[in-house]
Amino acid sequence: MSGLSCPWLCGAHSYPSRLFHFTSSNISTSSGFTIYCSNSQFTPSDPGPGPGPGLYLKFVLHEALDAFGVNTTHARIAREGLCSQIGKLSDIERETSICINRGVDLGKAALHIAAEDDSLVSHSSVPLPVDDFIQRLDHLSMGYCSRYSSSFTSSPEHFIHCLEKYLYVNKGFRRTGASNQSEPRALYLHSVLTHRYGSASQLSLIYSEILKMLRLWGLLSFDIEVFFPHDFSSSPRGYCKQKAKESDRSHVMTAQSLLEEMLRDLKDAFWPFQLDRTKSPFLRAARAANCSESTNDTDESAFKLASVKAALHRLERGVWTSVRFGDMRRALSACERLILLQTDPKELRDYGVLLYHCGFYKEALQYLTLYQDRKESSGLIDNVEEEAAMDKLMIRLNLILMEEGWSLPTGNRSFLRNNSEPW
Repeated sequence: MSGLSCPWLCGAHSYPSRLFHFTSSNISTSSGFTIYCSNSQFTPSDPGPGPGPGLYLKFVLHEALDAFGVNTTHARIAREGLCSQIGKLSDIERETSICINRGVDLGKAALHIAAEDDSLVSHSSVPLPVDDFIQRLDHLSMGYCSRYSSSFTSSPEHFIHCLEKYLYVNKGFRRTGASNQSEPRALYLHSVLTHRYGSASQLSLIYSEILKMLRLWGLLSFDIEVFFPHDFSSSPRGYCKQKAKESDRSHVMTAQSLLEEMLRDLKDAFWPFQLDRTKSPFLRAARAANCSESTNDTDESAFKLASVKAALHRLERGVWTSVRFGDMRRALSACERLILLQTDPKELRDYGVLLYHCGFYKEALQYLTLYQDRKESSGLIDNVEEEAAMDKLMIRLNLILMEEGWSLPTGNRSFLRNNSEPW
């Protein structure tokens, strides 16, 4: 599919900039550039090798939505709230277990993520009540104290047994199954607290928040760690640190890795190119742009392929489609927040290919070029198929931007226009 005929966004023109008279804050990262935050406007800046200003890149989503008449006030406030939490991620905090981390309020960070996406898709005039859901988290901890107060003076094993009985039996929290890992209500903390049904990352967060509160109240006298499951069915479990095995180390979640896991879950769930999940998100998007060789060994049924065509038709009319076939807005927001975390340069590449499909060719080329620079400086190696797709995409973008007077077809529709039909 050519980027010039992509139905998702006719946004190749420049949008009017907005001037804000607020104090900016920044997040220094170990990846070589800084994230500047000003009233939810986030710009990664590469300082460059010499003096003078470096390369300034802007995130696209919020300004594009504004240009199409969607009010992003609540989304910007939520993004700024997440940015303030990420700003507390020092090098030490990034490697600190979620059970003892005190610098970053992971509950608030998760709810700011939920609040932004809720604003993007609901167009509600009322923001998600973050503080109310923080109180729900606190009530979970207080509820445990009132029901199992005797467990604080017992053995660590008995305490863990009581806590998991409280969470998974008394309160009824349960893990998503292998067939519905991408169900939206399982990926946002406010929904998990409401429906008691969540992903491994969300349940791990709730488990660790209860442990942190009990420790802050001076009720926990031994070290408990959360075992994060890497399969598709197990729920997070606790274990005594003194009895930990070497193999447990890969199951310990840090503040950074938990945030990354939550955002990757969202990115995978809402990635607009869902066919052939054996390929990376970038390759699936590149294939949709005819930058990667397609294969005929996919096991997708004719029904699913027909559903994709129907989904694209609905997107062309500005109607939201099933989460099964992605949501460009939430995919873009997940990519932008992963870039803020600065954990993997490939997030720059994945964001760039989404911008290509949205018609932001200049910005796409900037992010893809930055990814190539980061890849060379850090010694990253793409597989042969990804490398070839990347080269084709870069060539195409350079040709598009070299052409004078190009414009998008007048019939191009946008998925970003203010349409509140939720199906």
